[in-house]
Amino acid sequence: MTNTRRGVLYVGVTSDLASRATQHRDGATQGFTRRYGCRNLVWFEIHTDIEAAIRREKLIKRWRRLWKFELVEARNPEWIDLLPALLGETEFPWPEPAAVPGFDGPRSSLRYARDDKPF
Repeated sequence: MTNTRRGVLYVGVTSDLASRATQHRDGATQGFTRRYGCRNLVWFEIHTDIEAAIRREKLIKRWRRLWKFELVEARNPEWIDLLPALLGETEFPWPEPAAVPGFDGPRSSLRYARDDKPF
């Protein structure tokens, strides 16, 4: 989630993305997203395993801001808010929203060698 294009970024994990993104948008919970006005869902990945999702979240949180920007812009170059598409109100800006965009294995330009190194 973000407040504006290339602005403050929030990375998190949830089992109900539409509901959680709506909570962030509405400022329903205290915390980072409310404090910094992160109301726009600009990126998400779907994982079938919660442990894998948590590992990926921690990995992305360690990335440099520029890498996170590149990850978003690989599938959402205009930083379009994806919540309306997630709720079925509009179409996604890419053809397959269920895919894990930007993470195409070890040869992907978005997978950095630093990802496999410990903190």
